[in-house]
Amino acid sequence: MKFKYVAMNARNQKKEGAIEAETQNQAVAILREKGLIVQDISQASGSEPTSIWQMDMGGDIHNKKIKKKALLMLFNQLGMMMKAGINLSMSMQIMIDSEKDKSIKNILREINENLYNGFTLSQAMKNFVGFPGVYISIIEAGEANGRLDNAFMQCALICKKDIALSGKLRSAFTYPIFLIVLVIALIVILCGFVLPTFKDTYGSFGAELPGLTLALMGFSDILIGYWWLIILVCVGIGVGCYTLNKNSAEFRMGFAKIQLKIPLIGPIVRQSALARFCRLMSTLTDAGIPIHKAMALARDAVPNLYVKDQIQYVLDDVQIGVTIHEAMAKHPVFDAILVSMIRVGEESGMLGDSLFKMAELFEDQSDESTQKLTDAMTPIMTVVIGVVVGTVVIAMILPMFGIYNVIGDATTT
Repeated sequence: MKFKYVAMNARNQKKEGAIEAETQNQAVAILREKGLIVQDISQASGSEPTSIWQMDMGGDIHNKKIKKKALLMLFNQLGMMMKAGINLSMSMQIMIDSEKDKSIKNILREINENLYNGFTLSQAMKNFVGFPGVYISIIEAGEANGRLDNAFMQCALICKKDIALSGKLRSAFTYPIFLIVLVIALIVILCGFVLPTFKDTYGSFGAELPGLTLALMGFSDILIGYWWLIILVCVGIGVGCYTLNKNSAEFRMGFAKIQLKIPLIGPIVRQSALARFCRLMSTLTDAGIPIHKAMALARDAVPNLYVKDQIQYVLDDVQIGVTIHEAMAKHPVFDAILVSMIRVGEESGMLGDSLFKMAELFEDQSDESTQKLTDAMTPIMTVVIGVVVGTVVIAMILPMFGIYNVIGDATTT
C-alpha cells in the first residue's frame, strides 16, 4: 500500500513524497534508513489497508467514527493518569488493556505503536477520522507547551459540554414531536376506524347528513381507500428532502435559515450554535491556538449551516485585519451583547474569558428557550387534540337530529 509523507533530511530540508510499504510503521522505518525524519505520514487515497487491526468487521478503522461518550471517557482517563504522573505510553497501554470496544482498542493500539516509532500523539491521531480536528489541535498545543494533561482535560470538558448540549436539544424536540405524532395517530384512529362504523348506521336511516359530517366522511373514505398512496407520498417527500439536503447546497442553506425563523424552535437552534462556537473558541484560544485557526475549528463544529456561513464571513474579515467584534457587528445572527463582550475581551486581552462567559450565557438562554418550548407545546397541543376530538364528536352527533326527524315523520305517517 502507498503512504504520503512529509519529512526532514539531515540538512533540515523539507521533503514530501509517497512510498510503498506493507504497513505505516514499515514506511517510517524505510524513510529512517534513508536519513529522513518523518514529520507526518498518512495512507494515500485508494490504498487498501493490510494491517491486522486496520480492518474491523469489513471496515477501515481509520474511517470509523467514535461516539462522544467514548471520547469523553478516553480523554478523562488519559488526563487523570497523566496528572498522576503516568507517562503517555504507559497510559495508552493501560487504556488498550481496559478497552472493551474492539474498534477503539485497535485504534489505540495503532496510535501507541506510532508513538513508539517517533510520532507525536497529535500526528498519530490525524490518521483517524474519529478524532475531530478541534481535539487534535488542543492536544497539539498541549504537546508544544508541555501540558498534555491539561490538554486532555480541556478536550474532556468540551466533549462533556457538547454531550450535555446535544442532550438538551434532543429533549427539547422529542416532546413536541411526540405530541404531533399523537395528534396524527388520533386523527387516523377516529377517521379511519370510528367514523366508518357510524356511516352505515346513518345511511340505513336515509337522513340528510350535515356538511361537517360529509366532509369528515369523505376524508375517512380517502384515508381508508388510499392509505397506501398517502404513505407513498410521505415517503416520497422524505426521500426527496433527503436527496436535496445531500446534493443541493442551496436547499441546505435555505433549510438552515428556516430553522432559525421557526417560533420557539429558532432561538434554541441559534443559541445552542453560538454556545458551542463560544465554548470552543474560548478553549482553543486559551490553549494558545492562533485566532484564525481557532475560529475555523470552532466554525466547523457548529451544526447550523447558516450560522456556520456567517462565522466564515467573520473569519474572512478577521484574516484581512478587521477585529472580531467589528466583523460580527455586520451580521444580525450575532447578538449585540456577544459583540460587546468580544470587544471587551479583545481590548483587555482576555478574549478567552469573554467567550467563556458568553458560552455560559447562551447555554442558560438555550435552557430557558427549551423550557418555554415545552411549556408552550403542552397547552397548544391540548387545544389541538380537543379541537380534533370535539370536531369528530360533533360530526357524529349532528346527524342524530336528522335521524330523529326521519323517525318522527315515519311515526306520524
